[in-house]
Amino acid sequence: MTTTMLPDLTIALPEIILALGAMALLMLGVFRGNQSTPLVSWLAVLLMFVALAVTVGEAGDRVYAFADMFVTDGFTTFMKALVLIASALAVVMSLQYFKELDEERFEVPVLMVLATLGMMVMVSANDLISLYMGLELQSLSLYVLASVRRDSERATESGLKYFVLGALSSGILLYGSSMVYGFVGSTNFTAIAEALSHSGEHGASIGAIIGLVFVLSGLAFKISAVPFHMWTPDVYEGAPTPITSFFAVAPKVAALALLSRVLFVPFAEMSGAWHQILVFMAIASMVLGSAAAIAQTNIKRLMAYSSIGHIGFALVGLAAGTEEGITGLIIYMTIYLVMNVGTFGIILSMRRKDGMVEEIVDLSGLARTRPAMAAILAIFMFSLAGIPPLAGFFGKFYVFAAAIKADLYLLAVIGVLASVIGAFYYLRIIKVMYFDKPAEEFLPQKSREMKLIMVVSAVLIVAFILPQVSMPVLESAQEAARALLS
Repeated sequence: MTTTMLPDLTIALPEIILALGAMALLMLGVFRGNQSTPLVSWLAVLLMFVALAVTVGEAGDRVYAFADMFVTDGFTTFMKALVLIASALAVVMSLQYFKELDEERFEVPVLMVLATLGMMVMVSANDLISLYMGLELQSLSLYVLASVRRDSERATESGLKYFVLGALSSGILLYGSSMVYGFVGSTNFTAIAEALSHSGEHGASIGAIIGLVFVLSGLAFKISAVPFHMWTPDVYEGAPTPITSFFAVAPKVAALALLSRVLFVPFAEMSGAWHQILVFMAIASMVLGSAAAIAQTNIKRLMAYSSIGHIGFALVGLAAGTEEGITGLIIYMTIYLVMNVGTFGIILSMRRKDGMVEEIVDLSGLARTRPAMAAILAIFMFSLAGIPPLAGFFGKFYVFAAAIKADLYLLAVIGVLASVIGAFYYLRIIKVMYFDKPAEEFLPQKSREMKLIMVVSAVLIVAFILPQVSMPVLESAQEAARALLS
């Protein structure tokens, strides 16, 4: 482990690239207007891949910077890579959507870059102050993105709901942080861990425990875990579809990475206090996400409840509190990224002459009108349901195996039962596509990039059973988990 006393800017080079790039793209958009949107979007994608190359290239031992407020290690490298890939794909998916609506705005890719910058800071946060800075940069960008279609009542409503509830959760998080600082004497993760390890036989003070509960509550909102999920269905339904796809993946990965570090670095000594909360959130999220989705008729609302359920499954790995559990969480989020990006690619292809459609009934008879599209969506639905031998099954297998190894048998059993319930609404979509009377045909997908994203995602989901595909992910996840817990 090495510690730098003076700020070594190379440690934060990917974040600096995104920050400077966002400013340059903003000026380009201002000077050239909305006709520059395609150029700004592709430059944003290039920027993210440059940041990805730098992030992966810098992978190595744990290094601290900026007065120990910023950390990089194998765990941050892996999670940042997921965030950057998800964000870049979301920018690509937004291009055709806004072009067809004739609502191209250069602000969209710029805001996505700034949100991604916030997520990168979150993943590398080693202090409650840097944690909050990253979280707010991400959140403020996402509030605007949710309501970017100013003329749409649904989008404006979703942005306002997200902003009000997000501001409340930020207040809760700040209050918890102030409690921790007041009772422990530091906001730095390493210093908090040191102080708690010397708290004596009586353990941490009640004030520090209350502070931890508030911090956990604020972070649970960001991953839309029950009971802090209330914003998710309305925001997913109201926001523009490519923005919804962005919400569904990148911020979830960043917030779970942050939650993992918060629990296992500063508050590792208080595992008895937070373990019960995690188990409750995991069970509640799995059960509600699986049960509430059954009644949904809008596919974006269904995906919202699906994401709540999947966060519950991911939290099972975190609740295990072991290296296997963190490995399972990382593998789960990697597979979740691919499944969700592909599914939202299909939803973005649900277009008719009168515009986009979002109802499940609009998929009726898709196997006869668009057989390739139906087959790809069927792969995603089977994988989301966790049916072998697709990738989604392995994601659940690793988190449940970790739970069983940690003697959390009840949690694993409830998770399996929730998977069975959840399979109903995924299989219902397949039934609608293959057995119902055909509805009006969708317009062909014009974007070659979108077709490529959907096909590659489907191939990766099917091919995950092959060791050549799964082993690099598994080995990288193990190294990342080891880096976090070392």
